[in-house]
Amino acid sequence: MKVILTEDIQNLGTTGTIQEVKNGYARNYLLPRGLAKPATPGTVKLIEQKKAADEKKIARAEEENRALAGQIEQQTVRLTARVGQNGRLYGSITSAQVADALSTQLGQEIDRRKVELPEAIHSVGEYEATVRLVGRLAPKVKVIVADENSPETAAPAATGSEPEVVDSGADTVQS
Repeated sequence: MKVILTEDIQNLGTTGTIQEVKNGYARNYLLPRGLAKPATPGTVKLIEQKKAADEKKIARAEEENRALAGQIEQQTVRLTARVGQNGRLYGSITSAQVADALSTQLGQEIDRRKVELPEAIHSVGEYEATVRLVGRLAPKVKVIVADENSPETAAPAATGSEPEVVDSGADTVQS
């Protein structure tokens, strides 16, 4: 039996998709709980029209945000934080902090939920964040994290290499 899912169902599909399921599963589980409805020719046509309208809406929104995406691609966000030993931060840099800094640079509000960091930022360095604007439009922005006591210091790249240790001579005994 073909059904149209009205909710996301794990291991079956997402909302609005047409799925072929066994008759008993549809009659006894999906339909009574309102998780799906029968796929009649009329409902299939309605779903296709809704998908086409949604795609047009997303395409229009992408076109409107292309200029903003170009501006975001050109930006470099510089953030400073307190740093402990070996370049580790006290705390971390969050997507909300990146979004706030980007919003002030652009003069346009960027939602923190649209900023994606590939990993939590816990040390000084250079990182890349993705800003998911709409649809497939996802520009990347460079994020540079530096020590707040010396923001002019060039931060080492976040390559996972060990920071250089300099012997201060404090362990030596003078006679």
